[in-house]
Amino acid sequence: MANVIIVGAQWGDEGKGKIVDIYTENAQHVVRFQGGNNAGHTLVVDDEKTVLHLIPSGILHAGKRCIIGNGVVLDPKVFLEEIENLKKKGYLKDDSQLMVDGAVNLIMPYHKKIDIAREIKAGAKKIGTTGRGIGPTYEDKVGRRGIRFADLLKPETFKRKLHEVLPEKNFYLEQFLGEQPLPEEEIIEEYLGYAERLRCYLGRASTSIDQAVKAGENVLFEGAQGSLLDVDHGTYPYVTSSSTIAGGACTGAGIGPHLITDVVGISKAYVTRVGEGPFPTELKDEMGEHLRAAGQEFGATTGRPRRTGWLDIVALREAVRTNGLTGIALTKMDVLSELETVKVCTAYRHGEQLLEEFPQDFDVLKECTPVYEEIPGWQQDICPVTEYSALPQQVRDYVDKIEAWTGCPVVLVSVGPRRDQTIQRINPFVKKAEKRVDAPK
Repeated sequence: MANVIIVGAQWGDEGKGKIVDIYTENAQHVVRFQGGNNAGHTLVVDDEKTVLHLIPSGILHAGKRCIIGNGVVLDPKVFLEEIENLKKKGYLKDDSQLMVDGAVNLIMPYHKKIDIAREIKAGAKKIGTTGRGIGPTYEDKVGRRGIRFADLLKPETFKRKLHEVLPEKNFYLEQFLGEQPLPEEEIIEEYLGYAERLRCYLGRASTSIDQAVKAGENVLFEGAQGSLLDVDHGTYPYVTSSSTIAGGACTGAGIGPHLITDVVGISKAYVTRVGEGPFPTELKDEMGEHLRAAGQEFGATTGRPRRTGWLDIVALREAVRTNGLTGIALTKMDVLSELETVKVCTAYRHGEQLLEEFPQDFDVLKECTPVYEEIPGWQQDICPVTEYSALPQQVRDYVDKIEAWTGCPVVLVSVGPRRDQTIQRINPFVKKAEKRVDAPK
């Protein structure tokens, strides 16, 4: 039995969807534990691209149980559209394959309207949200004003809760944000129209996971966004509104930490970021444009061009510590293939200080400049390579350095977008004695 958490080790968009899809081969249950449809996980199977925003990436495997845990916020319209798209492609033939915890908070029309209006009002000081209503929904959850998935399936409860909260939302929209109020009856009609179509997915994540663990089945926990966007440990206030680190899996799915066997952090071989906020290794030159084009760095959810930069070891060490990573999955190595040399940030300089730890102080972080080590590139196509030992020596040297700098083994190297363009050095679902292929130096 293995219970493995997958998290983003950077600012999101690291390729978690692909890695979850691969690890699902060894798991019977896949659990999404935080975030909402502000996440976009892109999977390529038989050259067909599928983008998922809410449903766990394991849904592309028949017979796997996919669970949306209580820590997620859910837009029912987006959720139903995602289900319909999957069914059109021949997936999700059995609705019992998918479960939504009744405690999941619903994204309501006023959440989305508030989200967008706040960003407009903030102007140059905007956070750079996706405008999907994620933050305002989490605010209502913490403020005990949220409407839950289970409430939607009880019409009178849904109507009562909406009637209690909507006057406050409309006052805020009109008086502070200068927006038009939302009509209560239209919301009721729209949302109760979703209810019967969603009833078959109602369940409880915690008890389902508990039963799976007791039965000796493998569970994979799928995180969204990245560790540096964590509401507590990220680059606050330029963060998301949920706990994106491994600890969030325990609260967002209802599982005790003693049951977790491995935590794998997904990291690109370089770094990207969407939205505002500090980014010490950001490249605003031709190299940045090259990484964006070669890596097809455009948001799966918003389509926004991603900011790009060299790999940041200081930030990666932060992710190793806050998540307790047992392994790093290194993605998009192929994007660096054309380069003569590759730079890696090993420390920050702040004034006369050399910083090797990620600063919590936002004002310090935004003033930091990267200290780089330049290493040889590997100017050859690595996409067809299937064995680690067959990779160019420069690639293996790069991996060795990452392991030495972070103190964490690189358990997987992705050399292309497809499932088969993946080299697993350690499989977290295989017994420890069988795991090690190439020990870090």
